Amino acid sequence: MADQSAEHTGRKPREFTGWHMLAVCVGAFGVIIAVNISLAVNAVRTFPGLNVKNSYVASQEFDTRRDAQLALGWDVSAVVEGGELRLNIRDAGGSPVQPATLQAVLGRSTHVQDDRAVDFTFDGTAHVMPVDLSPGKWVLRLRAVSEDGTEFQQRIELHVRG
Repeated sequence: MADQSAEHTGRKPREFTGWHMLAVCVGAFGVIIAVNISLAVNAVRTFPGLNVKNSYVASQEFDTRRDAQLALGWDVSAVVEGGELRLNIRDAGGSPVQPATLQAVLGRSTHVQDDRAVDFTFDGTAHVMPVDLSPGKWVLRLRAVSEDGTEFQQRIELHVRG
């Protein structure tokens, strides 16, 4: 059995010096700092913006608007299938609802590059529109006004499979 230690090979053992420790520390902290900068830059770059201009005013009106919206009794759902976006709005009795006005924006939740206004057509049972969406998570931001003037807002998440 051959002993390969430094004594028998005639080589001087390598020492772990202060310079080695400095290199390890600089390398480790360099990686941490680089990752943090990268995450911060991507967070700022993909921030879609503010949802409301004044959060205090929005908070003061929230309960009133929510109660009015819930009083409508609408059940809202959306699905993408067969190249078509189908928005179903049903009243408390399950009948289709055609609001006085309907506006919607379809896009991604992380950025506004793919946002597009949605122009629905009511077919008697649902609001439909042809779409060609890439796979992933999409968000439909819906704004409607009922016949009695009550404003309705909802965000609906859509998952498109590839």
